[in-house]
Amino acid sequence: MTMNICICMTCAPAASVTVSKLRLMAAISAAGLTDIVSVSTTACLGACQTPSSVALQGQGRASYLFSGICFDTDIDDLIATCCTYLKAPSGWIEDARPCGRLRSCLRARIPALPEQEG
Repeated sequence: MTMNICICMTCAPAASVTVSKLRLMAAISAAGLTDIVSVSTTACLGACQTPSSVALQGQGRASYLFSGICFDTDIDDLIATCCTYLKAPSGWIEDARPCGRLRSCLRARIPALPEQEG
């Protein structure tokens, strides 16, 4: 099971996104999640009114969009959310208390597509 954290590059300066990505990757490594959590960047995630935005996604798992993320203070909560996401069946987090402040940053939770039969 693997997952990706996708950081929006549109609302924040490129240098800020680069520093945020490096900080996040260091935290992932420190948490021992390097083999199962990747980090990517993308153009607009559509939550421009409250930058910075990140999405959590995984194959066959629910997707989440968070905005208003501060990489100076929210890294621990982001790592805790990743751990909660990875433990949740199909990525559907029922109890978001371990996610800390990210609970109030959630903008969308999209269920996984059902497996196609046949």
